[in-house]
Amino acid sequence: MLKKLRESLKDCPIVKFGEYQYFVHPITDGIPQGDPELLEEVVEEMMRIGNLECDKIVTAEAMGFPIAVALSLKTKIPYTFIRKRSYGLVGEVSVQQITGYSKSKMFINNINKNDRIVFVDDVISTGGTLKAVIKALQSIGVVIVDIIIVFEKVGIKEKLEKELGIKIKTLLKVEVVDGKVEIR
Repeated sequence: MLKKLRESLKDCPIVKFGEYQYFVHPITDGIPQGDPELLEEVVEEMMRIGNLECDKIVTAEAMGFPIAVALSLKTKIPYTFIRKRSYGLVGEVSVQQITGYSKSKMFINNINKNDRIVFVDDVISTGGTLKAVIKALQSIGVVIVDIIIVFEKVGIKEKLEKELGIKIKTLLKVEVVDGKVEIR
């Protein structure tokens, strides 16, 4: 299962942002170029493990975009992006995002109280983005049907699940060890 995804991790470059080790991968960065068959494998697994009884598929800028769009095409469920720029639209909600290597604001538009959403993304690294987004969505009164993430860095998911009070599904648990990505 997930043969292409597992294989794609074998030669990922590792870059450092301070002390943070970041793996560069087509799903998380679009580098090297995106592989449609790899993306299709990811989306099919998300459909298999996820509860997609929702009104909208939601993701945060930027690398969740291809995943959300591909999932939307397969399921015919509309998608919405949480963006890094303000549009100043009525009802826009600002979210402070802090990750292992950056800090920025994100903006939620077109997501309303009682909307049933599935949140998808490429990776949980530090949990900063996911925590900020889910707390903001909960404060709006959104019904979070499911959270499905491609990669989970070791040691983050369980802590986030306790803090947010919600189950998080991931496709692969990974860890950077000695300059290589290892599947756990």
